[in-house]
Amino acid sequence: MIETGGDELVAYLRRERISPEQFTRLEHSFKLQDLIDGAVDAISAYSSNEPFYLDRVGQDYLMFTPRSAGIDFYGDNLFTSQSLLKAQPERVRAFREASLRGWQYAMDHPEEIAALIHDRYSAAHPLDFYLFEAREMRPLIRPDLVEIGYMSPGRWRHIADTYADLGMLPRDFEFKGFLYAPDARADLDGLRIYLGWALAVIGIVVGVAAYIHRINRRLHRSAAETRAAAEELQASEEKYRVLTETMKDVVWTLDTETLRYLYVSPSIARLRGYTPEEVMAAPLDAAIKPQDVESVRSLIRLRARACLDDPGAAPRFYTEVFEQPCKDGSSVWTEVVTTYSRNPRSGHVELHGVTRDISERRASQERIAYMAEHDILTDLPNRSLVSDRLRQALMASRRNQNRVALLYIDLDRFKPVNDTHGHAVGDLLLKEAAQRMRACVRESDTVGRFGGDEFVVLLPAVDSADDALRVAEKILHALRQPFEVGSLRLDVSSSIGIALYPDHCTDDASLLVYADRAMYEAKRSGCDRVVLFHVGQV
Repeated sequence: MIETGGDELVAYLRRERISPEQFTRLEHSFKLQDLIDGAVDAISAYSSNEPFYLDRVGQDYLMFTPRSAGIDFYGDNLFTSQSLLKAQPERVRAFREASLRGWQYAMDHPEEIAALIHDRYSAAHPLDFYLFEAREMRPLIRPDLVEIGYMSPGRWRHIADTYADLGMLPRDFEFKGFLYAPDARADLDGLRIYLGWALAVIGIVVGVAAYIHRINRRLHRSAAETRAAAEELQASEEKYRVLTETMKDVVWTLDTETLRYLYVSPSIARLRGYTPEEVMAAPLDAAIKPQDVESVRSLIRLRARACLDDPGAAPRFYTEVFEQPCKDGSSVWTEVVTTYSRNPRSGHVELHGVTRDISERRASQERIAYMAEHDILTDLPNRSLVSDRLRQALMASRRNQNRVALLYIDLDRFKPVNDTHGHAVGDLLLKEAAQRMRACVRESDTVGRFGGDEFVVLLPAVDSADDALRVAEKILHALRQPFEVGSLRLDVSSSIGIALYPDHCTDDASLLVYADRAMYEAKRSGCDRVVLFHVGQV
């Protein structure tokens, strides 16, 4: 399924030698479930959107991008009319500048903007979806390398040429007036005069250069020139040797027929602990995890064959992420950028690559993902993660025919602790309460914090209400014991409401509501007690 207007993907398939006659193109339903259910073999999608939900449900998938074939089009663009630009140039300039400033702020503050979108504009997706989208957009925009809003005329020419190959645009499409130039001036006559003088000066310079060139050709035929060229070549080789041997990234070359390294830069010792000689003496298999060996070998053979079949094609760059073994038995996550080229001497296709350590970046991404699903104070799952686990528990319950219990817990007399002793003491009490609740449940159960002094406990598999009541009584007893916070002895208790699936409801939202209602019934009944929800309770 490729939506209307997905010509970039059609161009990609043709570039990979897959013509429209080789596949059946269906009308796009924009329902990811069609791919999961196998109703369609492949769909067009945003790399920053659909993978989130596929990962969330544990669906295996393969993702192909036109960028791997050198097709990297501009996506969403701002545009206006010539008439508005001519009538209100300052308005156009201000609108563009405000848009770019907004994008720059979003790239610098992804968590803040994700929360803003979720809370104010669209709650159609969970907050962690918008955080995922922000993380995935950054390597596409690359604000650390390219100024936001920059447009390359050469890239637009590449897009036009690609469309021309598809018969969608005429050859040599004219781009005059297409790209907005914020610093353009209206005085074209002055520009023409300036260009005329510039061309005249360039002509004189070219003439003088040509004369000097002819004279130099006669003068530089001596042994001194040969020695100077040799010295220059030696200096150039020394410069690039120092560059590859001192850079942090690892530069390497691999023979795609023997799958042996021909060159590895010394920085491999910092990355994986091996010397270049040790790496070159071992096969490629030793540099990757065993589970990735076959797929990597197949990929190299496929791309090397494509390089031989089309020797005149422009170089293609591929980017992959691998976990590589280290000499001390540990492993390191790396990003590998590669390209293939034919060695004119040996005739073999060589694989040239640069390997970079991304352990810190990956750890940072994992930390951000963890923080998006956990409470900062208690390190318990937050509302988003508890809700997700609750939905999974209900799906498993339907298969296994067991009950799911949800306990809604609110601490009694917690507000006086904050008012009397301050929030710092209250925070320490909440952390200790979280630990006590964790100690009362099984490894498979979930204790979460919804905010303030409200907690939930998810029991994904119980046989009866009595099982849930026993756990609740255990928690009730644990929270009833005095809390020692510094030199203070604090007494609180808890009110606990319980709701069961499918006894009381058939969906996750209702289960939360009913457990909350039962908890407030426990509050109204005098606190420090457990109440099981019953039909008709308000």
